Amino acid sequence: MSYLAHSAHAQLAALLLALIGWTLTAVAPGLIQWRVWEVPDSEAVTSGVAWVGVWRACFNSHTHVSEGLRSMYCSSISPTASFTPPEIAAGQVLMLLSLLVGLCGNAAGIYAMRNAYFGVEKVSLIRWGFISTGTLVLTAAALSLVPLLWNLNSVVTNQTIDFPSDFKLPKAPRSQHVGSGIAVGIVGSVLMAGSGVVFCSYRLPRRSKPTSGPAATEAVSFRGQDNLAFQSHEHV
Repeated sequence: MSYLAHSAHAQLAALLLALIGWTLTAVAPGLIQWRVWEVPDSEAVTSGVAWVGVWRACFNSHTHVSEGLRSMYCSSISPTASFTPPEIAAGQVLMLLSLLVGLCGNAAGIYAMRNAYFGVEKVSLIRWGFISTGTLVLTAAALSLVPLLWNLNSVVTNQTIDFPSDFKLPKAPRSQHVGSGIAVGIVGSVLMAGSGVVFCSYRLPRRSKPTSGPAATEAVSFRGQDNLAFQSHEHV
């Protein structure tokens, strides 16, 4: 059995970062504050602010309230609707894919850490386990960063959305700024990306290479073979 816990401290920290990053990435799609629109007050929008997420568009109102909410009106955004911008449709699909791939990456990381701390017969399994984990986590980070940065660019360039009349929102805001949904998602993606780099950079400890003579009997291998000096005394 090979026990390499002493060489995987950085990977243990990376696993914690990956778990935190994946959690933040999972929270981001559920937030409605991806884009914060400043809109004129109207009969429906009484707060002057509307929030556009990847799944819903909402605003506070005294006259229109969605069922189950106290003072907020929300409308669902379908990925197949004609008015849905491509960056929002991409966010709905890619963020879910990112969560699935990231979950597999975290599971692979836990398994790889288990092998490092409790031992395996083949040392190469530990290294390839960490590399597989890093690849999955980096892929998850890339999948989430694409829609996050795309929507960020749409906010910066003040892109509009042609909402249908039942959304009760104007087609263009007076101004808009980045909401907490994009910020949370980017932080989570960056944490996962950093974690993936640490996992992929793992290297096995070098074996000692004694030249000749008595020192050769003290060579330490990963499999923990018996010291040959003790075997020679037993045969005397």
